[in-house]
Amino acid sequence: MDRAAPKFTTLGCRLNAYETEAMKDLAAAHGVEDAVVVNTCAVTQEAVRKARQEIRRLRRENPGARVIVTGCAAQTDPDGFAAMDEVDHVIGNAEKMRPETWKGLTPDLVGQTEPVQVDDIMSVTETAGHLIDGFGTRSRAYVQIQNGCDHRCTFCIIPYGRGNSRSVPAGVVVDQIRRLAARGYNEVVLTGVDLTSWGQDLPGKPRLGDLVMRVLKLVPELPRLRISSIDSIEADDNLMRAIAEEERLMPHLHLSLQAGDDLILKRMKRRHLRDDAIRFCAEARRLRPEMTFGADIIAGFPTETEAMFENSLRLVEECDLTWLHVFPYSPRPGTPAARMPQVDGRAVKDRAARLRAAGAAAVARHLAAQVGREHAVLMENPQMGRTAQFAEVTFTQPQPEGQIVAARISGHDGKRLAAG
Repeated sequence: MDRAAPKFTTLGCRLNAYETEAMKDLAAAHGVEDAVVVNTCAVTQEAVRKARQEIRRLRRENPGARVIVTGCAAQTDPDGFAAMDEVDHVIGNAEKMRPETWKGLTPDLVGQTEPVQVDDIMSVTETAGHLIDGFGTRSRAYVQIQNGCDHRCTFCIIPYGRGNSRSVPAGVVVDQIRRLAARGYNEVVLTGVDLTSWGQDLPGKPRLGDLVMRVLKLVPELPRLRISSIDSIEADDNLMRAIAEEERLMPHLHLSLQAGDDLILKRMKRRHLRDDAIRFCAEARRLRPEMTFGADIIAGFPTETEAMFENSLRLVEECDLTWLHVFPYSPRPGTPAARMPQVDGRAVKDRAARLRAAGAAAVARHLAAQVGREHAVLMENPQMGRTAQFAEVTFTQPQPEGQIVAARISGHDGKRLAAG
């Protein structure tokens, strides 16, 4: 193919998407050409399978380009990806954010570059949050405030892909958000791997709630601040205060719950019990009655009986969860859970389907309760926006993209709201 700017494909989480934007800038700054870059995910075995599938597809479609593989799957299995005939370079999660890595991938230096550049992620002590001023649509920007995780849940491979927890200093975060607000963004989402661990490696060990209050105080021109995902057991007093008092903090929290049975939670090495989750949701809703919750829940974790699964299923109602992310359990080599007695695959699939059905019913109930109400909707495109609780709203008449508009909800289709 002719000399061309590299193509990027992102799999997985918002943090990966954020880092892809940084890599685009680094590649452009150093003149990288004729390459396709795949930023992989390793959260499940299915994610790794899709990464391999995507790599093969991109090689077929771009026969003259170098294929560069990075991200969590590359970090946790560099040799496996390097062994693929389609792959020219494998780059680790720390290396992908370094300018010297991309300098070594320019056409005049590529022959001198090691094909595999993956070091020990556990030795990384800094984030690269300063590289870009967020990314997103014209309406919403995402800002990385943290990376890595200090916890070792028995099912999770991500700490081995991301390393230990490290935080972006509060001043850097505030400056980024101030610049984004000045550029016209009406909503900023704080993102990371384990947000509620933010600050534990910084002087004075500030908490996530301290950062939230600081952003809201120092960037008064920002209309909406959103938190992407939290571990509810680590919610601090200032975060709860912000939920209660700060209208600009959006009333939507995505919770890392994973299960609703105490024995399964212990076997997962989680730090909360089911009653902790129920108590947190009740308290957050007491402080902010319009609060809605999303949650990650794993179906069919090893040793899970039908009765244990029923406890997870009931949690949807007991916590009044709305937006579910359901993960059918799949063993990740190298994790303790992979060595535990596994649940039959058909049962795993059935339980995941039942959880998804419960989630769909919860969404429909939430949407039905909004009909006739007024909502402030942030427009993502001329026909669709989102409420503060993150429900999609479709409009019959075009609206100004990126703006917050007042809308009366006229109906819903079970998946999204409708406004005139």
